[in-house]
Amino acid sequence: MNLPKTVGVISAINECANLFQWAKSAISSMCSRWSGSHQKVLQDDVLYLQSGLQRLSDTLPAMYNLIDAAEWRSHEYCVSELLPKLKDAMYDAEELLDELRWYEMKVELEANARKYPFNDFFDVVIQGSFNKLNAVQARIDHLSSQMEKMGLRQATQHFDRLVRPETSSLPNEAKLYGRDKELDQVMGLLRVPINSKRKRARSSGSASTSTSPRNQISKESRIPSLPVLPIVGIGGVGKTTIAQHICNNKRVKSHFDKIIWICVSDDFDVKRLTKEAIQSCSGKEVRIDNLDSLHHALREHVKNKRFLIVLDDMWDDALKENGQCWNKFCAPLESFQEGSMMLVTTRCRKVAEGVSTMEPIVLQGLKDDVFWDFFKVCAFGSDSSNNDTELERIGKSILGKLKGSPLAAKTLGRMLRMNLQASHWNTILKSELWELKQEPTDILPALRLSYMYLPFYLKRCFSFCAVYPKDYKFIKADLAEIWVAEGFVESQGDDPIQNIGCQYFEDLIIRSFFQKVSGGYVIHDLLHDMAQKVSEHDCFTIRYKNDFDKVPKNVRHIYVQPSSDFDNSNLLSLCRHTKLRTIICKKQSGNKTSTVMHHWCTELLRIRVISCASTNELPNNIGNLKHLRYLKISKGRPLSIPSTFCWLYNLQILDVKTCKIESLPQDFGNLSNLQRFESQGFLYHLGCSIDVADKKAQGIGLIKNLNQFRGDMVISNAQMLSKDHATEAALKNKKYLNKLTLEWSGASRSQIMQENAIEVLRVMQPLTSTRSLSLKYYPGLSLPSWFHPQNINSNEIPAVHKNIDDSIGISRSLTELDFLCCQGLSSLDHFLHPDYVPAIKKISIMFCTRLTSLPTERFHNFCHLEKLSVNECPIMNWQRGLVLPSSLQTLTLQECGDYSACIPGCIENLKSLVSLRLSGCMGVTSIPGSIWLSNPLLEEWRHSCRTARDIMRGFIGRNHTEAVGSFGFGILPDASQPDTQ
Repeated sequence: MNLPKTVGVISAINECANLFQWAKSAISSMCSRWSGSHQKVLQDDVLYLQSGLQRLSDTLPAMYNLIDAAEWRSHEYCVSELLPKLKDAMYDAEELLDELRWYEMKVELEANARKYPFNDFFDVVIQGSFNKLNAVQARIDHLSSQMEKMGLRQATQHFDRLVRPETSSLPNEAKLYGRDKELDQVMGLLRVPINSKRKRARSSGSASTSTSPRNQISKESRIPSLPVLPIVGIGGVGKTTIAQHICNNKRVKSHFDKIIWICVSDDFDVKRLTKEAIQSCSGKEVRIDNLDSLHHALREHVKNKRFLIVLDDMWDDALKENGQCWNKFCAPLESFQEGSMMLVTTRCRKVAEGVSTMEPIVLQGLKDDVFWDFFKVCAFGSDSSNNDTELERIGKSILGKLKGSPLAAKTLGRMLRMNLQASHWNTILKSELWELKQEPTDILPALRLSYMYLPFYLKRCFSFCAVYPKDYKFIKADLAEIWVAEGFVESQGDDPIQNIGCQYFEDLIIRSFFQKVSGGYVIHDLLHDMAQKVSEHDCFTIRYKNDFDKVPKNVRHIYVQPSSDFDNSNLLSLCRHTKLRTIICKKQSGNKTSTVMHHWCTELLRIRVISCASTNELPNNIGNLKHLRYLKISKGRPLSIPSTFCWLYNLQILDVKTCKIESLPQDFGNLSNLQRFESQGFLYHLGCSIDVADKKAQGIGLIKNLNQFRGDMVISNAQMLSKDHATEAALKNKKYLNKLTLEWSGASRSQIMQENAIEVLRVMQPLTSTRSLSLKYYPGLSLPSWFHPQNINSNEIPAVHKNIDDSIGISRSLTELDFLCCQGLSSLDHFLHPDYVPAIKKISIMFCTRLTSLPTERFHNFCHLEKLSVNECPIMNWQRGLVLPSSLQTLTLQECGDYSACIPGCIENLKSLVSLRLSGCMGVTSIPGSIWLSNPLLEEWRHSCRTARDIMRGFIGRNHTEAVGSFGFGILPDASQPDTQ
């Protein structure tokens, strides 16, 4: 299985060249302190560290492959014993490299050796944290050697037949419980007649594929004619069982000439499957191995016959080679009699979507009443009511754990039947399902197959979810942030890493690991049990006081549920688990929370994620947490952030949205990896608001190094900025900036202020990836050069602007533009050019009182423009006309000069127009009915004028039965009412 080159930290070693170069330079610059031999020893130590870390980073990809291979055989005792040790060594290696990256960032940010003494680096790095480099590498080598002796390096990743036995068309269950509806549905789609007397089809060859109205063919099949019906559901829900009962139904057997059963599993080998299909038809072993001969042989067996072919247990590899393997298998199944059908069982929604020609049948768990009858058969051997009443009572309590899964009922039923004592049954009732020892074919091993088939990076993401309690409601973006913080998500070019994390989530949804519910997503209880099993050494959920004694020694992730059963002293006991990476604590800890946090920050130095229900302060020693990437405080009094907080160079998320931050430390800008920061009164990400007025332009420095910024940024009181201060913002380095809002105060309009505004705006140029730009109260009389068009024919630019510098531009990705109260601007002709901002969707211009000129005659060339709004621009000149694009949905013209000559001609053919608002133009006194008839989507119409009668006539003239959503008049003559006659 191909794995990503890195998983979060391996690439760090290649990014740390500056650190080693700095160390070598520091040794050379301080050579007077040491003898030549001492200097040589120091240089050798640095080179040794560099080469050792390089070797470690080169080893990690092979480690990930080895862990992935070991998980396929973890049902073997010797492998299961080594696997957690191998994972533990992997974590140690990751953390070593991650710590190195922290020192690299420290050197980059502190810039010179005087601020970061070399002795500190030597003592802490070379002789301190990294003196265990050899030990980590030696442990990895030792464990890898042991795994190799077990043959894991050469292991082919496929399902062990002990875990996933081969299936046949003969049913394992004599009676089918609770599937009457699904059985009838499939029978109907197979068009099996109720009357058992067989009706022969009239034709053969390319058959009709008509289906019931509920299951119309959803898309073109990969093969044009043979209908394919998938049955989809999680492992153990009964897909194979229902397919077996269909194949053995008398009416079905009478209806089809041939019924072909193939157990596919995870080995979609076209030759093997074709051989099995031929053997199923002929009853003879197939010895030929040539694919062409196999295809011809199968074609002859199914030619002009009505057949049912069942492909049981199909997995993702059925779609490998971009679907070509699937097409190859289906190639000989072209000539058949009408009524033939293919039935596919799969637990993978992606497979169902890839092969189906009709809507799949999705199997859920059995209903409670039917499930109880089935469970009694499994536990007592009979569904009669003559069982021990106490055992039945316990059994009904156990039933809730199983979520209607037939295989789960058989698993627990087998365990219960071994001992019909109430004490034994109560033990099983009180145990978590994942804690019970199970046979290779029981429910958790069966579900584990779904996990095994995940790519390694998705395994890490999903198994981490076991730390959350059952029925936890996941929010995609929130979980993606934590996956990124844990190092499970690998960057891919310039795509924001959170977006990649969200795509991982979508991949797990497609594979049915998450189910959508109101307000989020949940994990099916049985899949959650399976996740707990595969992560039992890494994840642990604490519910009660005695759970603290059950925490695994090397646990990495802990979730503490809210409970009155334990107190802060128990939370302090977590400090003994020094390898913890995650603490999600929902326990309200009162006034002593800071003490708990202080101890965590002293002992738990590998922590990456902390989420606390409450705290009253952040401890001064929080700077110890070099690996910390995610900090969330759900509730707390006003927080002061200590200066040591600025040592958290890896921090990505600071979510204290319910807490008010008293102040930010001076070096807050050193948090160069910060992507989201939310608190009361200060929002960074969904709106980073920097008010520089009260900080005398120093506040802008907070964002200097925050180049991982994502989302929207608002910088207010920009009049307080000088050119030099504005340069500090370094907006051109913020490649994930989505929306930029720059706001000046509406006070002074002096010449000095106007000139300063132009200079400030010139140096605050964002990257071309910025999609939305808003200028508010901008006092400048012109726009800087980065607003000017690039690569535009000079003949197309108005003569008054031909002297502009068009070598720099803002964005060909800009979709939204907003000018508010920019009272110095008189023209936007040179900026609003379709070749310059071709992606623009929304243009809003308000209260620009000196604005006289817009390129209104070329607006039709903005082929993506959806909204145009011009408000309170009283001296706008419309003599050039107004030509609008067919894409326009909203048009607002209010108090912006005399545009009467442009109306109604410019809007009659806007078939996408939904909202129209006109006011302040006395020349527009009526709107003819043709406007309404030619704009069928128009829902909102507002107009202020003196002749309401003509407007209402236009409305009535629309002659549509649906009502207009919003209809208003600005000024109505006192003695006049609309004439509706």
